[in-house]
Amino acid sequence: MTAEHILTFAQSLDGGGVESAQLRLAADWLAAGRRVTLILGTSRGPLANEIPPGLRLIERGAASYLAMFDLPRYIAALAPDVLFCPGNHYTSVAAWAWLELGAACPPVVAKLSNTVARADHAALVARGYRAWSHLHPRFIDHLVAMTRGMADEARQFMGFPADRISVIANPLARHAVDPAPLRLPEGRFILGIGRLERQKRWDRLILAMRSLRAIDATLVILGEGSMRPALEWLVAQHGLEDRVSLPGHRLDPRPAMRRASVVALVSDYEGVPGVLRESLSLGTPVVTTDSSVAVREIVTCASQGNVVPLDNPPALAAALDRWLDPAQLRPVPAQVKDACASQRYLDLFDRFAAATHNYAS
Repeated sequence: MTAEHILTFAQSLDGGGVESAQLRLAADWLAAGRRVTLILGTSRGPLANEIPPGLRLIERGAASYLAMFDLPRYIAALAPDVLFCPGNHYTSVAAWAWLELGAACPPVVAKLSNTVARADHAALVARGYRAWSHLHPRFIDHLVAMTRGMADEARQFMGFPADRISVIANPLARHAVDPAPLRLPEGRFILGIGRLERQKRWDRLILAMRSLRAIDATLVILGEGSMRPALEWLVAQHGLEDRVSLPGHRLDPRPAMRRASVVALVSDYEGVPGVLRESLSLGTPVVTTDSSVAVREIVTCASQGNVVPLDNPPALAAALDRWLDPAQLRPVPAQVKDACASQRYLDLFDRFAAATHNYAS
């Protein structure tokens, strides 16, 4: 018994790593002959060009989070073999579907896309989040962690048994060609890549520009999001207009990665940051906050980059200055392997489809 029909869901295509990986997986599942349906708030956004041919797309017409709680009616109408929850952000919607549908809910396979040990949470919020995390094994049949460190975290913080967790890395990014090349700085520059949202804390990187010894270095941040006005205000407030640019989302950031002196990721929390893996595969060093257990699984030695504490501006500036030094050797390009992620998901889905069929029989 195979999982012929996979149903998944998302809020929008505004450029998040979770949704980008979801579309890459869907493309591979379609290529393997499966049917895939994506329930989506709106298809507008930077990732719209990544929608794979053959994907059945059902738009709700509303991108709000609350609008996603109509998912049970779609499940009831479409009767998929498995429900794929693409990340932590969406697990409450999966929980609602499980509560509403009861035994009629298909097996739920969810991906752990962000750390569950959130350093940005205050004590009271952290207790509530941990209590919520411990409910996940009730409505998620199987959890996918992207690294062994994240799997260990799921066992510790969420109470998932080891036999209900699989470790499957995201498939490698596949970049489309940008219609026009990005104009990059001629000299040394720091590159940031990611959504302009609070989680990414680009304010840390912008403010670090004031403290660098390399006063001629510039900063380029590729991405779009709701924090753009606040970040532009911050740049102007500190007189950094000539040193900081925010040119928007790019389909293919690799040319900028290759040219950058260093790629920086300064988030409060992350899952398994693909930007770090890709930068190191190109031989570009990285500076990252200690935002996930997976960060140190990617940046494994000092020759690849620096992992700095979340709120330590002097450490961040020193790490950036290290890689802005023209005498500093760049890392040897790291090999990044794509371990048949999409097929491993299908094997997992098929296992649950077969079990459900046998139970129903």
